[in-house]
Amino acid sequence: MFKFLSRSAGQAVANDASTSPDVADAPGRAARRELLEEIAEFLLRHDLDVSARNLAVAHAAFSGADLALAGRIAEQERAAQLIDQLWLDHAAPEEEPDRSAEQKEAELERLMTRLDSSISSFAETSRKAGGTTAAYGDSLQQHVGAMSEAPSGEVLANLVGLTRAMLERTREVEQEMKRNSEEADALRESLERARRDAEIDHLTGLPNRRAFEAVLQREVREAQAEIDNLTVAICDIDHFKAVNDNHGHETGDRVIQAVAQVLARISGERCHVARHGGEEFVLLFRGKTVAEAAAILDEARESLATRHFVNRTTDQPIGQITFSGGVANVFAHSDPREALGAADAALYHAKSAGRNRVCQG
Repeated sequence: MFKFLSRSAGQAVANDASTSPDVADAPGRAARRELLEEIAEFLLRHDLDVSARNLAVAHAAFSGADLALAGRIAEQERAAQLIDQLWLDHAAPEEEPDRSAEQKEAELERLMTRLDSSISSFAETSRKAGGTTAAYGDSLQQHVGAMSEAPSGEVLANLVGLTRAMLERTREVEQEMKRNSEEADALRESLERARRDAEIDHLTGLPNRRAFEAVLQREVREAQAEIDNLTVAICDIDHFKAVNDNHGHETGDRVIQAVAQVLARISGERCHVARHGGEEFVLLFRGKTVAEAAAILDEARESLATRHFVNRTTDQPIGQITFSGGVANVFAHSDPREALGAADAALYHAKSAGRNRVCQG
């Protein structure tokens, strides 16, 4: 499931002035000052060093650049839990440069191959240990059988030597199995991290298309079993190319983050939100009819449409940012992909009808 936390006042997504683009009725300079004050107040409140690292981490959270981190900080503060340097380093570890989907897939494949090899090595060690134990057992049986024929001193000496060899080999096998087990555990942990990384859109902090498709398959099965409604929606930022062309890709990224924040607020146990790619988002509503899901999405659309943005870097007005949406009933189609197609067709209709609206498919 996907669940997202919004900030309260003074936290990650408190109000329009603290999101990545600023509201037009607040001068850009005032908004920057407010952001600086938020960062400074956060560091002082938790007695954190004013280091380049901490400033960068706080900026990512309070500017809205890292929604996941903002959520973790908000949750920690709501629970009145300690935020110290150790916690902050753990909550916002040093990240490698963002990798492509192909690179992430390759990393997953590499880790899975290593894990398979480690498990195979563990199995081979166990097989050899079993063979060694059987061999010692056969040898012991032979010595027991020879006790009636050979001098007892000679048999005892052989048994002592055999036991010592068996104990030494047992210790070696134990160490080898321990190493294999530790390596397998470390690989499983790395694999889990890589899987999570491969399913998160790092610009918005939302699940990506890969993660959404897995959730869609699961929700289809569960909704069918429970005879429950399941509705899918696709929305797309209006005139997004003009934002990029007029204000640059960095501002375009901030607009995407702002829309992601609005959509994240309606997500929860029964609503999953993901970035589908580019300026497009996809939502899945469990237990909602098409009309009910459209109403929820339309409310989010109206909330965004009331805001006016400016370029924080240049103070140049961006204006109103809106999105269009299309909604469809998953079970009105024989395949979930057909339902996505129906939602996309409804989105196209919304665009053709003038944008800044939600249409039902």
